[in-house]
Amino acid sequence: MRHLFKKLLPSVAVALTVTSSLLPMPARAQTYPIDCAILLCLSGGWPASVPCARARAEFIRRITPWPVEPPLQIWRCPMGASFESAPASNSADRIFEAFFKSNSARSRHSFATHEVTDLDERIEVAWRTPDATNYLVPADQALQLVQDRADIDISGPEFNFVQSIRVFDVRYARQHESGRDGDCNRSATVVLGTYGTQGDFAWQRSSITALPAAHAGLERWGQNCPSIYHQSVFVDWRDYEGNYGFEQVNY
Repeated sequence: MRHLFKKLLPSVAVALTVTSSLLPMPARAQTYPIDCAILLCLSGGWPASVPCARARAEFIRRITPWPVEPPLQIWRCPMGASFESAPASNSADRIFEAFFKSNSARSRHSFATHEVTDLDERIEVAWRTPDATNYLVPADQALQLVQDRADIDISGPEFNFVQSIRVFDVRYARQHESGRDGDCNRSATVVLGTYGTQGDFAWQRSSITALPAAHAGLERWGQNCPSIYHQSVFVDWRDYEGNYGFEQVNY
């Protein structure tokens, strides 16, 4: 699988441009193909290429305060923009289908015409056929764009690398002696960002003890009482093959 990613990645830049140009103008304004590149490159272990270098730079920029953003915003990658009538059976293949297959001059499904407020709302979809004479779709039959999660099912094991991403935001960690008796005061605020089964991102409270071993800067936390003041954002992940990777931004 990794060999396949490395083989295809040199074409990612062109593919992303083509994918974007085929989308209707309203959809183009709501999609950010850089997240498709992040998805592909991260899963393949960030192979050396210009598209992956740019994707990794954006990945790191998003965790650089302030604000701290989800490094992968998979809802901005239109993987559901298939050019085939019958969708691929394998979810991983859907990524490549959306990028590299272009048997039709335009995407066949309709796009959102208004903002979605209820993600559980049942909708009707208008499907374009090759022999259609009019590509205009009634507003009440426009496909709604998925928000804050992937637009295809990514619950399968081939997408485990998405759920492996963790973002530790150490907003502050302070340790110091105070008072005549030299009491050790420690205080910290740490939050952890994780991804759900469909790529949805959420924050929760965490702690210094939960930080991965690869995190640097708090090794002396809890040992006697050396003076420490630390702020950082740490993100780690495992690629498609399970290889570990991480980045840390101190501030």
